[in-house]
Amino acid sequence: MNNQDVIYSINGPVVKVRNTKSFSMMEMVYVGKKKLMGEVISVSRDETTIQVYEETSMLQPGEPVEGTGEPISLTLGPGILKNIYDGIERPLQAIRESSGAFIPTGSAVDPLDVKKLWDVTLTVKPGDHLVGGDVYATVPETGLITHKLMVPPYMKGTVKSVKENGMYRIHDTVVVLETEDGDKELTLCQKWPIKTSRPVNKRLPISMPLVTGQRVLDTLFPIAKGGAAAIPGGFGTGKTMTQHQIAKWCDADIIVYIGCGERGNEMTQVLEEFQELIDPKSGHPLVDRTVLIANTSNMPVAAREASIYTGVTLAEYYRDMGYHVAIMADSTSRCAEALREISGRLEEMPAEEGFPAYLPSRLAQFYERAGYVENLNGTNGSVTIIGAVSPQGGDFSEPVTQNTKRFVRTFWALDKALAYARHYFAINWTQSYSEYIPDVERWYAKNVDPEFMRDRQELQRILAEEARLMEIVQLMGSDVLPDDQKLMIEIARVVRVGYHQQNAFHKDDTFVPLEKQFKMMEVILYLYKKAKEVVDEGKPIREVVETGIFDEVTKMKYDVPNDNLALFDNYYTKIDKICASIE
Repeated sequence: MNNQDVIYSINGPVVKVRNTKSFSMMEMVYVGKKKLMGEVISVSRDETTIQVYEETSMLQPGEPVEGTGEPISLTLGPGILKNIYDGIERPLQAIRESSGAFIPTGSAVDPLDVKKLWDVTLTVKPGDHLVGGDVYATVPETGLITHKLMVPPYMKGTVKSVKENGMYRIHDTVVVLETEDGDKELTLCQKWPIKTSRPVNKRLPISMPLVTGQRVLDTLFPIAKGGAAAIPGGFGTGKTMTQHQIAKWCDADIIVYIGCGERGNEMTQVLEEFQELIDPKSGHPLVDRTVLIANTSNMPVAAREASIYTGVTLAEYYRDMGYHVAIMADSTSRCAEALREISGRLEEMPAEEGFPAYLPSRLAQFYERAGYVENLNGTNGSVTIIGAVSPQGGDFSEPVTQNTKRFVRTFWALDKALAYARHYFAINWTQSYSEYIPDVERWYAKNVDPEFMRDRQELQRILAEEARLMEIVQLMGSDVLPDDQKLMIEIARVVRVGYHQQNAFHKDDTFVPLEKQFKMMEVILYLYKKAKEVVDEGKPIREVVETGIFDEVTKMKYDVPNDNLALFDNYYTKIDKICASIE
């Protein structure tokens, strides 16, 4: 270490070193006597600026700064799933066992358990030619996920020797690869820099939805596998609960949940719920396919930016094995606030509302890592990113929400009025949109029903017409409306309450298969069609409403179990009978 590589000034998480040329941009460094982790964010002839990812309250000028010569990187290998990390991949469970409930500064704990033995099955033999991404061994990481050990990207060579199948620790050599640069030892883990995307063969066109079992998402505003979505909403509108529900029920193979600057009790709720939940597809605990990154609001602010890159790097690693991964980032606004604080301490010229001018590019760096790809080993995998946004006062015109809209194609706008009316999900159907519908339309037609998208468009039309009519009702009252428009308001209520609103605590309504979603739409639209025929004959709509059929159709989500969809046929018979009996 150069004698001049000592701290000159400390301004919160920003540390400066004078008269040094020994550091490079984005290099990981250890700051101070306690070796706090930091990253070089600016290098000039006169000084180097470092962003420290830990608490700097006891740091003093004159303490040493030590470079590593490498960017901030993650250790990738078996043991990631079921783990809980902070923003810089320190395992919180292991830290608690060694240091207690609070994380000490400069805590250096291995991200993965170096003593645990893993059951390794080798899949190569001497003489095999391997390139980056090729699988050379498999490990049963959890009851749900088989971990595939892959040759690091950009490495290639011929297998020189292979160990026998058996129990190994993550740093044990199991394959020796003969390369142009000499022999390389392949262990059970590898390293990868968090701010560099892992390479792929090619990006594939998006063609299938991420099925969540939540009607308003799957039907009205679907997100595709490999897509990106934003959930903006003010305080108390249900951003976190929406992400919890998606994480529990979506058909992704692996969930990466990033609590970025959120309150500690929200992360506690995630930890408790995911430990108890059983994966419906396999019967195993849901945590077997989940990794949690807990970067709560009382943790160092600078680590918030690192936490979202940590999460997406872990997701890309499992994607390279051929898995479909979904990232829940809650919330990207907290990350943007960290950028604003660092920028202010660097005395940079602020842009709108004090955020740095490079806020859009930082958001783009995160969301662009979503995608449906062909991996280096020929398998297909995807990373889907669902980011919550927390605009102050629910103001969607603020910079983080507006810039996020530029980089996502699904926008689930949460509405305070719906949330306070206990309408769950509180997704506003006039402000929300999905640009993935043309991409997934063919999949719905093939795997659910060719009429699925037609029914969806009809529901959207009904809701749009209701919004227009309600303006008249608020001015003049509902009595002035003709019967066909009163019918429109009644059927729209069935759509809103019976279809969009969902009960996460009801065994049949917490997750709804696509086939049931389609049959529910069909019944609602059939009721509308038959009731309209009654109105067109000059009969009052009041007589149809008083039969209770609208309320009965509204409650069908509870009355028809997910495993007995034949009961929907009864509704057609009843609707026909009621409409025929009205004189």
